[in-house]
Amino acid sequence: MQQDPRPKKRVTITDVARHAGVSTAAVSKVLRNAYGVSAAMREKVGAAIEELNYRPHAAARGMRGRTYTIGVLLDNIRNTFFADILDGVRDTLQDSEYTVMVGAAGFGAEAQSKTTRAMVDRQMDGLILIAPGSPRAEVLATAQSTPTVVIGHHDTSDLHDSVVDADGVGAALVVDHLVSLGHRGIGLVSSPGSRSSRWARTPEIVLTNGYTEAMGRHGLAEHTRVCRAAYSDDGGYKAGMSLLTGDDRPTAIMAGADVAALGVWRAAHELGLRVPEDLSLVGYNNTALADLATVQLTSVDQAGHDMGSTAARLLIERVEGRREHAVQTTMTPRLVVRGSTAPASARA
Repeated sequence: MQQDPRPKKRVTITDVARHAGVSTAAVSKVLRNAYGVSAAMREKVGAAIEELNYRPHAAARGMRGRTYTIGVLLDNIRNTFFADILDGVRDTLQDSEYTVMVGAAGFGAEAQSKTTRAMVDRQMDGLILIAPGSPRAEVLATAQSTPTVVIGHHDTSDLHDSVVDADGVGAALVVDHLVSLGHRGIGLVSSPGSRSSRWARTPEIVLTNGYTEAMGRHGLAEHTRVCRAAYSDDGGYKAGMSLLTGDDRPTAIMAGADVAALGVWRAAHELGLRVPEDLSLVGYNNTALADLATVQLTSVDQAGHDMGSTAARLLIERVEGRREHAVQTTMTPRLVVRGSTAPASARA
């Protein structure tokens, strides 16, 4: 049987209304989840939408005030912690009409700003920005017109919601654990961040402050060593090489991300150092990589899934006008001890 070569005509809201036997205004109200629509009307229109396989045109929905799309900005798709956050966002929105669009912009501030602007230009209903490197002024300007949740940065604002981890507490948990094992030379690998972004309390700043304060509390201020590197395998590798080839080699290293800790591990292996016999190693985020049988990395769990889920819930509250004031939610970190940390050797 020969198929009709002509393209099928796109189903319109008028077709849905005619099929359901209601007005186009009624269909529009159901699509907008408007107040006062009866359950019977929702069921009737919903059945027509399903039978006709109707998909509202995104641009048209945007003109009516909502596109049912949420943009998520991140810098590095290789950081598995972001996958945990995205899982939380997805699980919270999976039974809703909202679709999540991910923008992996890289570490550059300009590239991140460009991606954010593209999301706004496409009339996305709301944005979730994961530790944005974009200037704070740009983020605040965006949040004035588009509901926004910032994950990671501790700077508060009346314009956007925030979801953060108590990074200072997390750093202290690591230092306390390593000191209890007899370590004194404890190094930190932390993201370099960007001063030009004008964020005062980024995760790496709060983490570094927590580390230095904890080292001072244990009388180890003179042993603090901070190496700035990107939170990537390559960044961790370069930091590991720098810390482990110096005159005063640390016996323990904490990295601000699991992916960077694995880079440090690679550097240690190339230098002939064993983990944990010669070097205790701690990550941050407690991603799935940390629990691999061949890795067993001690790491700080900052509940990535819960962070994503909370961010999605807060964002939809703002998008749908159920809340106007900004809130900041803080996750409580916990240390998950595995096989990558051990008592300091006699050399320590």
